[in-house]
Order: sequence, then C-alpha cells, then structure tokens
Amino acid sequence: MKKQYRRALTIAGSDPSGGAGIQADLKTFSACGCFGCSAIVAVVDENTVGVTGVHPVPTEFVTGQIRSVLDDIGADAIKIGMLHSSELIRAVRQTLGRYDVRNIVLDPVMVATSGDRLLQEEAIATLRSELIPFVRVITPNIPEAEILLGRTIERQEELPELARELSCGGRVSVLLKAGHLHEQELIDVFYNAESGETLPLRSRRIDTPNTHGTGCTLSSAVAAFLARGLRLDQAVIAAKEYIDTAIMAGAAYEIGHGRGTVHHFFNFWE
Repeated sequence: MKKQYRRALTIAGSDPSGGAGIQADLKTFSACGCFGCSAIVAVVDENTVGVTGVHPVPTEFVTGQIRSVLDDIGADAIKIGMLHSSELIRAVRQTLGRYDVRNIVLDPVMVATSGDRLLQEEAIATLRSELIPFVRVITPNIPEAEILLGRTIERQEELPELARELSCGGRVSVLLKAGHLHEQELIDVFYNAESGETLPLRSRRIDTPNTHGTGCTLSSAVAAFLARGLRLDQAVIAAKEYIDTAIMAGAAYEIGHGRGTVHHFFNFWE
C-alpha cells in the first residue's frame, strides 16, 4: 500500500508578488503538511504597495478547474478566498455541492491589506446568504465583519457576541480576527458552532509592516490542519500558532516597498 497525501484545494485569486492569494495558500498548505491544489478565480495585478487591477477568469473555467481537481485528486479540505461576483459565488457553491467535502474554510475577502476593495458591491449579499451558510468555518477580519454585519466594531469586548451573530444562527463556526483593533494584547475570538463554545486566542501584537497576506495564510492553515484530521478547535489553535510565528519570523525581513509578507517557511529555512 502506497502512502496518501493529505490534500487541500484553494479557490482564490492570484498574487504575483507571492505574499497573498493562491501563492500564499499553496505555501501554507506545503508548510503545514498538505499537498496543495488550486483553482484560480482571477489574475490580480498587485504587489506589497497595492492592487492595480483584477482580471476575472470566466466562471465556467473556474468551475472546470474545481471539477478537474476534485474528480481526479480529491480534497480533504477546501479553502475559499476572493470571489468577486455573485455569479461566481453561486457557481462555486453549486459545484462544491456535488462533492462530499465537509472541511470548507471561507476567508470572506473583501478588502486587501492595502485597503483596496476586492469584492463587487452586489456580491456581498450573495456571499452572506448563499455561501457562508454552506461552509464549516469563516475567518473574517474586523473590516470584513463590519461589512457583513453592516455596522462599526470598536471594542474587543464586542467580539464574542459578534462572532456568534456571524454564525448564521449557530450553523457556521467563526474565527473573528482582532488585528485591526488597537489594544496592545491581540485577542482573536473563535466561536465553535459545533460545540457552542467561544474560545479566546491571545497573542502579542507584533510591530511589523509585514502583514501582506496574513488572512489568506491563516485561513489556509485552518484548512490544512483540518485536512490532516485535527478537531476543529485544534485546527484553529494550530493555525493561530502558525500565523503568529510566521509574522514574527517575517518581521526580521524586508521585501518590497509596502507591506511585506510573513515567513511561510520559518520551520524549514535558516
């Protein structure tokens, strides 16, 4: 009997600078012990400074990529990133519905680290009503949670209740990231819809500009650890530890003229 890889599929846009999107997802899958596959939904013109343009891949070509991977290789977990239109969101949802993959992690990408808006306005309602209830975990940051909730988030103390509010009536687990708040201690909040428990994930705030792609990396790490068979809470804790260490290791480097990336391979490179 030959060994089998743990398989993870990312459905997202590309980043030619290598710090976010498909490129960050595949690096994270590899660093966290999975064989990574990808379906590219858009070619994004961006770097550490900002986003210049987004060139969408035709929807039927995106779904074709997904089917090609799942019909042949399969997946133990799927990470979904930037889906720019309602048509694409519905097509991805319908395509994945034909396959038996429970571990689906959605990073509801709407705003790049640089502040550039990535999601079409009309797609937000579709994301909220059709895709979020379909997945196992979502990983919004504060700006994304504000868009989904339709109001401003100002205090750390609000996060546990807001995470539950984002869970579609307790059907979807929520990892609500606190990095955009200003407290010195950073406390992400994980609401586990499968157990009803809320878990604070504490970490020291790291003074570094190298935060490009942190959201992509964290959600991909959650997917990778789920693919490896960890329980939901274990996967989230392991992913949080991975991104914290990757940010800390990446702070020692300088790359690009804007927000540099984290160090995905801190465990392997000197």
